[in-house]
Amino acid sequence: MGDALELTILMPCLNEAETLATCIEKARDYLARSGVAGEVLVADNGSTDGSQAIAEASGARLVNAEQRGYGAALASGIAAARGKFVIMGDADDSYDFANLDAFVNELRTGADLVMGNRFAGGIAPGAMPWHHRYIGNPLLSFVGRLFFKTPVHDFHCGLRGFSRDAIAGLNLRTTGMEFASEMVVKATLSHLDIREVPTALRPDGRSRQPHLRAFRDGWRHLRFLLLFSPRWLFLYPGLFLLIVGLVFGSLLAGGPMRLGTVTLSVHSLLVAALCVIMGTQSIAFAIIGRRFASRYGFIPRSGVYDRVLESLTLERLLLLAILLMAGGFAAMVWGTWEWAKRDFGPLTSTATLRALILAMTALVTGFQLMMSAFMSSMINIPIYERRLADQVIPDDQFHRRTD
Repeated sequence: MGDALELTILMPCLNEAETLATCIEKARDYLARSGVAGEVLVADNGSTDGSQAIAEASGARLVNAEQRGYGAALASGIAAARGKFVIMGDADDSYDFANLDAFVNELRTGADLVMGNRFAGGIAPGAMPWHHRYIGNPLLSFVGRLFFKTPVHDFHCGLRGFSRDAIAGLNLRTTGMEFASEMVVKATLSHLDIREVPTALRPDGRSRQPHLRAFRDGWRHLRFLLLFSPRWLFLYPGLFLLIVGLVFGSLLAGGPMRLGTVTLSVHSLLVAALCVIMGTQSIAFAIIGRRFASRYGFIPRSGVYDRVLESLTLERLLLLAILLMAGGFAAMVWGTWEWAKRDFGPLTSTATLRALILAMTALVTGFQLMMSAFMSSMINIPIYERRLADQVIPDDQFHRRTD
């Protein structure tokens, strides 16, 4: 039954009674005109306006998505699809389901994911709010291309086609609007064949407000992009802070430094020390985040990163942490001795203050590194998939083995 149809036209639905019948009619007309063996599938997400009855009366197949959310509805629809290919689109009559030839042609020639591009196909007046058109969508699409090197220029187009098996293999998890970003990101990271076709967008036919909330859902998309890219969220900022801290710290460790009319001294050294501490912690978060995400399937594995992570063993990181803490402790003892020679009075010597700052930096950095190493190793503990309860030997077999 799964491959008997070539195409499933999937529409997520939540209270779309005003436009659903029109969308289904256009989709069915396309199937009849093109001769594509297909179906129209409506994934209802708990409508209370009679959309379910409209879907069935209009000739669509209905599947009820029990979990609320745009992504949850699409996931239920993809799981229930009978077509080899799936083309999904919003049921608000903003996309033209009667003209899907470009998507089908690309899918037939081997594409795994075909994205609509509204900016290339034309956005009718009033179809998209100005802040979505000129700020939100371009910005988020740019971030997605920068972080993940994806070829997609319209990350959030609601009309897209894909190979059902290819997308099912991505293990998509999000349930909200960020499902659209997750599909593109994981398809890119999995090196699927991604293409774009021009798509027209026109004003939807609903009288009510759309489900999309600009700032809430925009933040959810941005948050997803950041969480799926530990490099940009943790590693690159951490490397920047660490390099700045080490460079200025090494220049200021021996004494004041003059830059033009500005003199940098012990207080600037303290700022450099904070940069080193924050940078180290951020890099540690990048390592832990990458290890967790790749181990549990949120991000596909990478040979380069796996080799780097394998080299960062608990024992090596602990050795580095111990050396840092030992050096910091030694410098702290010297600083305390210098303080004692002044009868524990005010520390006015900048040389002593510099030594204490370096000592505290080494101690804190070493401690952070040690704790992060243990946390990373906890994530990396091998897991045996079979439960122990499944391995219990019946008493009669045990006695036979021991006799």
